[in-house]
Amino acid sequence: MIYLVVLAGIFLASAWLELVVRTRVFRRWRRLLLTLAGTLVPMVLWDWYAISANHWHFHMMTGVQIGILPVEELLFFIVTPIAGILSLEAVRGVKRWDRRG
Repeated sequence: MIYLVVLAGIFLASAWLELVVRTRVFRRWRRLLLTLAGTLVPMVLWDWYAISANHWHFHMMTGVQIGILPVEELLFFIVTPIAGILSLEAVRGVKRWDRRG
């Protein structure tokens, strides 16, 4: 369960930026979903291939799988990009970088 706590910590360490710096990442949810799809799809395909080809395997914490991927791995592919996006948008806001695009 430590891995899930680490993922929660990663999320919480950056989620406060939404409120304090007003990054508006979660308000622009369509943009967020498109961005996540751009990272989630290739990462899931990569893991699926590697697991199927016996290149690697996982020692699951929860024992819950979605297909052949552990739920922890899928959560990692969601939480980590969100933390990165929140951090980038916070820096853009504080530095007053152009937010267009």
